[in-house]
Amino acid sequence: MNLYVGNLSLDVTDDDLKKAFEVYGAVKSATVIKDRYSNESRGFGFVEMTVKSEGLEALSGLNGQTLKEKNLIVSEARPKKSTRNNSGSFRGGNSGFRRR
Repeated sequence: MNLYVGNLSLDVTDDDLKKAFEVYGAVKSATVIKDRYSNESRGFGFVEMTVKSEGLEALSGLNGQTLKEKNLIVSEARPKKSTRNNSGSFRGGNSGFRRR
């Protein structure tokens, strides 16, 4: 089960996130999302739990709880939206060339 974790303190690490969720069961992965340019936390992350029932327990147990002085927002993660259309090019733009 993939969980979204929001309202993270900027100093929370992947390991901190993993340790918080391991109390509820096996954690497959725990990732704090970082800005690609500054490498600073964006204040949210994702945790993948091996067993769905354990993920649901973690969701109800940790949602609203404090981690490094901030109240967590935990919910089931939604599937990532694709930014490409079927042809493999980005939507809504042209190739950069102007037609005359």
